[in-house]
Amino acid sequence: MGLLRWARAVSPWILHFNTGACNACDIEVVAALTPRFDVERFGALKVGSPRHADILVVTGPVTRESEPRLRRLYEQMPEPKLVMAVGTCAISGGVFAGCYNVRGGVINVLGKADMMVPGCPPRPEAILEGLIKLVERLRGIKKR
Repeated sequence: MGLLRWARAVSPWILHFNTGACNACDIEVVAALTPRFDVERFGALKVGSPRHADILVVTGPVTRESEPRLRRLYEQMPEPKLVMAVGTCAISGGVFAGCYNVRGGVINVLGKADMMVPGCPPRPEAILEGLIKLVERLRGIKKR
């Protein structure tokens, strides 16, 4: 079990899911993954399959249409799985809170968010700081 924890800590794989955002947070997440900010120096890699992901990065308010997909993605991820809510909309629903088709933030649907990066949109540096803190949590340096 120690080897598996070490492998996940030195190479966390990220799955990005947009639940209905205006794309501003998506652009900042993609910018954080570019060579300018170089998230790969921390071993992080963006993947397309939830079965390989350690960290789920969610942007946008959770809508009625995206709620079952988000739950399915989360359930398909292996343990330990961490969730990072990026942007005000993913945290609380943002300007879309109270709309008939918006369930709210990630916490309302999944019941947890291990890291919240506030902002509309948050800067790539803030997203990187959140990812670094999640990697430290995977390493066991910082526990809740």
